[in-house]
Amino acid sequence: KQSGALKRKLQSAHGNPPVKRKPSLSAFRKCAPEAARREKGHSPQKPGPKKQLTDNRNENQKSKPFIKTSSLFKNNPDIPEIHRKAVQQVQENVFTTDSFSQLDLHPHLISTINTVLNISSMTSVQKQTIPVLLQGKDALVRSQTGSGKTLAYGIPLVQSLQGVESKIQRSDGPYALVLVPTREVGGLFLSPFTWIVPGVLMGGEKRKSEKARLRKGINILISTPGRLVDHIKSTECIHFHRTQWLIIDEADRILDLGFEKDVAVILNALNAERETRQNVLLSATLTEGVTRLADISLNNPVSISIAEEIQKVLQPASQLAREASSSSSCMEQENFAVPEKLKQYVVMVPSKLRLVTLAAFILEKCKFEKHHKMIIFFSSCEQVEFYYELFVKVLAGEPELEQLGHSSPSSVCLQFLRLHGDMEQEERTEVFQEFLKSKTGILLCTDVAARGLDLPQVTWIVQCNAPASPAEYIHRIGRTARIGCGGSSLLVLAPSEAGYVSLLASHKINVSEIKMEKVLTSLLKDDRFRLHRAGSKRSCGTSPQAVRERATVLQTKFENHVHSSEGTVRWAKKALQSFLCAYTTYPRNLKHIFHIKCLHLGHVAKSFGLRDAPQNLTALPAAGSKKKIKSRPKR
Repeated sequence: KQSGALKRKLQSAHGNPPVKRKPSLSAFRKCAPEAARREKGHSPQKPGPKKQLTDNRNENQKSKPFIKTSSLFKNNPDIPEIHRKAVQQVQENVFTTDSFSQLDLHPHLISTINTVLNISSMTSVQKQTIPVLLQGKDALVRSQTGSGKTLAYGIPLVQSLQGVESKIQRSDGPYALVLVPTREVGGLFLSPFTWIVPGVLMGGEKRKSEKARLRKGINILISTPGRLVDHIKSTECIHFHRTQWLIIDEADRILDLGFEKDVAVILNALNAERETRQNVLLSATLTEGVTRLADISLNNPVSISIAEEIQKVLQPASQLAREASSSSSCMEQENFAVPEKLKQYVVMVPSKLRLVTLAAFILEKCKFEKHHKMIIFFSSCEQVEFYYELFVKVLAGEPELEQLGHSSPSSVCLQFLRLHGDMEQEERTEVFQEFLKSKTGILLCTDVAARGLDLPQVTWIVQCNAPASPAEYIHRIGRTARIGCGGSSLLVLAPSEAGYVSLLASHKINVSEIKMEKVLTSLLKDDRFRLHRAGSKRSCGTSPQAVRERATVLQTKFENHVHSSEGTVRWAKKALQSFLCAYTTYPRNLKHIFHIKCLHLGHVAKSFGLRDAPQNLTALPAAGSKKKIKSRPKR
């Protein structure tokens, strides 16, 4: 401005009239009409210096990222204040001071526990469960996730089988049957007694190879209910006349997946060949379905509930079942135990900002803080596939920078993995093992990983879509803070879903709020999302405006990738469709919190990298429709 004023003064001094400023509208005139006028022979009306200034401005415009993104920070719903009373959470003492040597176990078994598994003391659930099972009693065991339930039945099982008078032969067939909900939940305690042969039957493998293993003999048979029913109906060599143990692990999850009829078929097959056996049912939550399953599968069982350890009394499961059924609102009133060292958070995010907020959180924890291992839950397989591809392309990092020797935080590569029920078994096993062994990484998954999987060093659980029940919430966050370790969880909610926090509080689940603005500030640490301005030096600002600019640049990168081909647009629409379908499946008692009519389709589309709300989505089923929306996960 000073140079322009000086120029006008000099011109006035030489007798020339001062140059008048053009109206501000001309500054926004496009270059194309002006070029057309020059082609027709019209002389440019702008003086030389002004033309040069315009050319410079055009060059500067080219250096800026081309932003088609509509404003992320306008027309969003207000984020409500969370008003809820702080609740006293139900907590279990995970560890005890008692050692396994105090139990009447085989020396080889104690040696394996101490040296191979590197475990010296029992957890609370193991201390209460192992003596009961060693006495040969049936048991209904309820304890929080990650409390050591697998060893609680694995140790007495192996102790019992090694003591069989006539030494077990492989060809004898199953002496123990362990039912698990999904293929990945198969990490049974390995026996130090080599003549006891364990084996796993799971969907995704060839039946021919499984039949061959059954013919050779499996003494501890671990299987999903669906796969075992297939073999009961089609494999002649399978038999249960020596089966002394039936263990139903993660019973609530087995019922959630719709395997109740399959379990009934298995019980009938077992009872037809052998009436007497020891039965154990384990669950992290006690639902009406679990108590019903306990009634038909257990015989005068002992109920072991670690969360109710204050009473220090073991009650018969039948009494517990009567207490559960005495109130129709039993499930609604159930309080859940959470690991003591688990920190739980919630963040309220408008739908339009969900994608950039999730990305900023991933960058903060896994790139800048490092040493974090994260699991992110989505409600459908299509969302997992879509976000996996999107994050790998946009967020994963730039390997070429590392090759050039740059060590800036922006050059750190993130490792993304995915796991869901539509993947082939071989690929699922490979992903599971890779994440198991890695020290860092981000696993995107559906609820296939929410139960029973023991994934060490997982420090963060992120739930992008709220689970359909507090019980499912507990199982998801149970993938971290296992066996006394620390961990954190984050629940992402839209403003219209704020009532879910009160629902959790009614079940003694306490979550603390993290502000979305705080999460987004991590984008200031990544120069890939800096808005470049001509002539400006590197921006060091931490103002809200700087954060918004970077969020907009990141959203633009996501949208540019999605709209780079028709194929990726189709993927985004498919993922959006699956999200909307899953949203309609929330139970009736949660419809006041999660209702499809509360969603702004255009804003939700932004969270899938789409610039506008799609017009050609398949019609959604009516609220009361019984049409199947999501197929049952592969067995």
